[in-house]
Amino acid sequence: MNQEASFSLLSRVLHWLMAVMIMCMLFIGLFMASSVGPSYHRLVTLHRPLGIAILVLAILRLGNRLGSSAPTLPNDLPRFLEYAATASHVLLYGLMIALPLVGWGMLSAGGFPIPLWGQSVILPSILPHDPALWSWLRFIHSILAFALFGLVLVHIGAALFHGLIRRDGVFGSMAWAKRAK
Repeated sequence: MNQEASFSLLSRVLHWLMAVMIMCMLFIGLFMASSVGPSYHRLVTLHRPLGIAILVLAILRLGNRLGSSAPTLPNDLPRFLEYAATASHVLLYGLMIALPLVGWGMLSAGGFPIPLWGQSVILPSILPHDPALWSWLRFIHSILAFALFGLVLVHIGAALFHGLIRRDGVFGSMAWAKRAK
């Protein structure tokens, strides 16, 4: 690692907050898809506001990432791993934004109201009511969720690779270690 030893505090807070939220969301979605009855409705009640919160935080995080510097990768890291890191981060940001938008669009196309926190906040529809579009978006939402889950596993694997095998400071740059000056 070089002059900038770790990400900013805001970057680290957003990263770890969203990591927890996304893992919760993926499991809530998985349980939603396999449950019926009252459990399903309780899970949906959690799923919608959590998805919108992830969307808002992902946009905030993207703005923060574009507006702040990040530690560079180690000089001895193979070029293909640098490209893989860049590509995986672009995909992660894309999926963190696309997945909630597709879900919102899916509910809009299904003609479903999109309440957050009871009936106090209801999101507007972003697509016209269209059952065929709803069906297609539901399929896409599921595919994107599995893609995000796979990419999260790769991301965790890469973090462990850097933290446990290479011990090159990449993991520490996003961890809660003391920031070097």
